[in-house]
Amino acid sequence: MKGYMYILECDDGSYYTGSTRYLEKRIKNHKSGTGANYTSKHLPVELVYVEEFTRVHLAFDREKQVQGWSHAKKKALINGDLNLLHKLSECQNDSHSKGAL
Repeated sequence: MKGYMYILECDDGSYYTGSTRYLEKRIKNHKSGTGANYTSKHLPVELVYVEEFTRVHLAFDREKQVQGWSHAKKKALINGDLNLLHKLSECQNDSHSKGAL
């Protein structure tokens, strides 16, 4: 059964990332305040990004990946800015900077 990974933008500008089999129903739940504890406290919400997968477990795996991203990285994904997304994905540790031994 197919699944969806989605990102909602909340009233305060924060993002909520989730996954589901039934996208329309899940979004209605979020908008009514019954979708998740986080979104119920940050209403209203707007669907700003969706990826469709052939299996719901793949959508869940993608949700967990994206949940760990920074706000800026999620915004780059939402905006389709692949160059910025790539740049934000680069390791920022001193051991990986140019000229490190």
